[in-house]
Amino acid sequence: MKRETIFLKLAVFLMGLPVLALCIFGLPWIANNPVNPDYAYILYPILTGMYVSVIPFYIALYKAFRLLSYIDKNIAFSELSVKALKYIKYCAITISTLYVVMMPFVYLVAEKDDAPGLIIIGMVPIFASMVIAVFAAILQKLLQDAIDIKSDNDLTI
Repeated sequence: MKRETIFLKLAVFLMGLPVLALCIFGLPWIANNPVNPDYAYILYPILTGMYVSVIPFYIALYKAFRLLSYIDKNIAFSELSVKALKYIKYCAITISTLYVVMMPFVYLVAEKDDAPGLIIIGMVPIFASMVIAVFAAILQKLLQDAIDIKSDNDLTI
């Protein structure tokens, strides 16, 4: 089990690197070199929302890393794991909400640039983070039920 969790920890770490690179290099470049300077003012709320959404993203990555550490220590069936899944769920809901708030600005950019596909691309993070939130909520509920069953069995023996 140790080998698998090390692989997953590496994967969690590697998931954070492109986002960090995008925040350091990509988003400032887009802000300084907009495709069309006529609607550059519309890009600023979108870029701000993207920067703000990085905070819950990294919190969720940290909690996923901690969850893998709990698995390594054989305390996966604990309240700590339930709490980590709850934080991941809340972070995913926060990211989805932030991108929903940014959608009117994405619509304005798509309208000015005549790019209707941009709206569909803008909806991808909303649905992806909602899938993660639902998955974390289901895992949280299952884990809580397993902990409750385990504690009932410990009391009867």
